[in-house]
Amino acid sequence: MEKYPVSLSIDYSEESDRIQVLFRLILAVPILVILSLLTSSSHEGPEAAGGVERVYTIGFVFLPALLMIFFRQKYPKWWFDWNLALTRFSIRVSAYLLLLRDEYPSTDSEQSVHIEIPYPDVKMELSRWMPLVKWFLVIPHVIVLSFLMIGVTFCTIAAWFIILVTGNYPRVIFEFVIGTLRWSIRVFAYAFLLATDEYPPFSLR
Repeated sequence: MEKYPVSLSIDYSEESDRIQVLFRLILAVPILVILSLLTSSSHEGPEAAGGVERVYTIGFVFLPALLMIFFRQKYPKWWFDWNLALTRFSIRVSAYLLLLRDEYPSTDSEQSVHIEIPYPDVKMELSRWMPLVKWFLVIPHVIVLSFLMIGVTFCTIAAWFIILVTGNYPRVIFEFVIGTLRWSIRVFAYAFLLATDEYPPFSLR
């Protein structure tokens, strides 16, 4: 079986910091604020200066990339690099919140979270029509992932208690949580980053 072009791996730590784990939600607040500012959108209505309605969208450059691929068969490298950097940052924050790693998420360094999403050759590897239907094609994945995420929530709660008692994150829970993240990032790269037309596998591995 050929390797899927999108990959995620997170280094397993033999020991976890119990104090950090105990106060993880509080410690994560500053980095969550930064992430929310990067991925949110704001709106100014007609009361804005000059009476002109203006919309500012910040975060993943999805719609412009879709339009460029559809009309011009181009995906500007700087748009892709921005999307990739923001994806990596988001997963580092997720890994921290899910207790997979103790180091505070960096806004730029890879740290122990490794994500590979190759820049596509648009004319050779991407169909201009596929971005219009990918959101529909991934519905089965979304349904399965919604149940897996419920499992991740319960597993993280269990891991929190186990770490406080033993100081170790159970390896079997770690593999399940990272597998779910791996599955979700493949779906995200396929349907929203538009980095590949290869349909993501239904797999945690």
